[in-house]
Amino acid sequence: MYFIPKPHKKGTPLRPILNTIHAATKQISQFLDKSIRPLFDQFVRQTTFVDGADLLDRLQKHIQKGYFNASTLFITFDITNVYTMLPQEESLAMLAEFLRVHNCERVNGLSIDTIVELARVVLQANAFVCGNKFYRQMIGGAMGSAFTLTLANIFMWKWERQTIVPKLCSHEIYDRYIDDVFSTCNQSEDKVKELLEAANNFHPNIKLEYKIGKSVPFFDVLVKNNNGILASSVYHKSSAQPIVVSFLFDHP
Repeated sequence: MYFIPKPHKKGTPLRPILNTIHAATKQISQFLDKSIRPLFDQFVRQTTFVDGADLLDRLQKHIQKGYFNASTLFITFDITNVYTMLPQEESLAMLAEFLRVHNCERVNGLSIDTIVELARVVLQANAFVCGNKFYRQMIGGAMGSAFTLTLANIFMWKWERQTIVPKLCSHEIYDRYIDDVFSTCNQSEDKVKELLEAANNFHPNIKLEYKIGKSVPFFDVLVKNNNGILASSVYHKSSAQPIVVSFLFDHP
């Protein structure tokens, strides 16, 4: 296991990564990811952002439909440590539900029950060494295992349907990139906070960090509501350093 710092977060926390190159579950994880991720991308594309340009395109369509006005608020939030805090059994149940909801009774010849059991192996057979001690991961999935991202996406698909989406007006934008969410809202800021706090308390493992306002960053874009007129500019996180390494340097 090794760690990658998150300099854009307060206190520069570390992201734990399991090196699964030689892990016993590597091929199972890759197989599941190649089988399930295309299905997720296909069925959830309408509520998924790809990049900043995609965000601006959605906002332009929102404006053209007449839903954007001077009172429109932007909401962004992300889930704290979603990969490593996934409740394992719930995530497996959500995987089965996702496949059934989208009529995928068999995937690459495998039944839903078989896929769930393979996913259980990937989640529950994660062993690693840290400080000369062996550990087994009891909560979440291994960052470094291919299927963890797809399973996190499916968990978020279910979570947002239970918490946020039903309480937003149907015409509002609500789109997500893994655990980062952008939404519009024409309710009061107090109502929005009430909604987000309810979502924050919905599950003990899932906690939000959110921003509400008429000017918010998302991806590499800063969007502003200037009295009903959309403005945007390039956004760089404060931790991003404008440093270019010479091509002569032997640097990855």
